Amino acid sequence: MTLYGGIEAGGTKFVCGIGDESGRLLESITFPTTTPGQTLARALAFFAGKPLAALGIGTFGPVDLRPDSPAYGRITSTPKPGWANTDMLRPFRERLGVPVGLDTDVNAAALGEHRWGAAQGLDTFVYLTVGTGIGGGGMAGGRLMHGALHPEMGHVRVPHDWARDPFAGVCPYHGDCLEGLASGPAIEARWGVPGESLPADHPAWELEAHYLALGVANLVLTLSPQRVILGGGVMGVAGMLPRVRALVLALLNGYLQIAAIVEDIEGYIVPPGLGTQAGVRGALALAIGAAFG
Repeated sequence: MTLYGGIEAGGTKFVCGIGDESGRLLESITFPTTTPGQTLARALAFFAGKPLAALGIGTFGPVDLRPDSPAYGRITSTPKPGWANTDMLRPFRERLGVPVGLDTDVNAAALGEHRWGAAQGLDTFVYLTVGTGIGGGGMAGGRLMHGALHPEMGHVRVPHDWARDPFAGVCPYHGDCLEGLASGPAIEARWGVPGESLPADHPAWELEAHYLALGVANLVLTLSPQRVILGGGVMGVAGMLPRVRALVLALLNGYLQIAAIVEDIEGYIVPPGLGTQAGVRGALALAIGAAFG
C-alpha cells in the first residue's frame, strides 16, 4: 500500500494524518498550534520513519505560494503571533526527503471535497470555513484558485450597520471585515463569552447568519460557483445553515435565475461532505498530486 502524509496546519490546531490513495485516513494526531518551533517539530516527529511517498500541507496564511519567489512556502503577514515568515515547506522537504505539496488550508479542504466530498463532479465552487478565522478557497474551471497570491475571502468588506451592531471588529488589519465581524473570536469579543456558551436562541446567531449571508452572496455574485460549501466550528451551531440559506436568498432577491439556487438552495449551500476531516484529507490529496508531479 502506498502511503501519503497530510497536515492541516490551522491557527488553533494542527491535524497530521497518514492515508492511502483513496483518501482513507489510517492514522492521525491533533495538537494545539503553539510556537513555530514546537509545532513543526511535533509534526515532523509524527511523520519520522514513516514510509511516505509524499506529503501535503494545507496551511493558514497568508502564505507565499509562488514557486519562483524567494519567500516560497513562507507564511507572510499573518495575525497569528510569532508565525510571520515561518517556512512551512523546507523543514518537511529536507527532513522527510519526499515531494511536498503546499496550499492554503481552505484550498486543501476544497481539493478534498472535490475528490471525495460535496464538490465531486463540479469544476467551479467555493469552500468557506468559519471558525477561529474565516477563510475561503475553491476551484474555478477545475483549478484551485490562485493569482497574485491566493483568495482571502474572509477579509472582504461587508455592510456594517453600526446602529444594529456597534462592535468594531477584531481583525488587526481591517477591523470590521467579514472575519473581524463574524469569526469565532469576534463572537466571543462582542458578547463576552465563547460562542459555544451562547444558547441557540441568542441574538448572536441571527447577527452571525446576517454577516455570513452577506459574505456568501458577494461570493456567489462574483464567482458564480456551482455550489458553496460552508465548514468550520461556527457552522455547527444548530440552525445556522438554514438561517444563512434563507438570508442569501433574500439578499439575492431573485436576481440570479439559477435553478440550483432558486429551486434547491439546500443543495446549493451545503456542509462539507468530509465533515471535520476535509482539511487533513485535502492535504492527502495535495500529497497525491505532489507524488505524481
